[in-house]
Amino acid sequence: MASEKDTKNTGDTSYEACRDELVEVVRLLEQGGLDLDASLTLWERGELLAKRCEDYLAGARKRIEDALSTDPSDEA
Repeated sequence: MASEKDTKNTGDTSYEACRDELVEVVRLLEQGGLDLDASLTLWERGELLAKRCEDYLAGARKRIEDALSTDPSDEA
């Protein structure tokens, strides 16, 4: 069941696409009925997607914190 999509890097994938794919991975794993190799491949893909989502959210959090801490007098 391993496909190119299962192993590709998520570096250029949007947050929404990663999140949606992660939801699908979880659904497939919860559904069951997969052999061990397929389950492990999906699990690994899910871990990669979850990490990418966490990175996006950390970046968004940082941007918000930076925006809130910007002193308006610093801008000309």
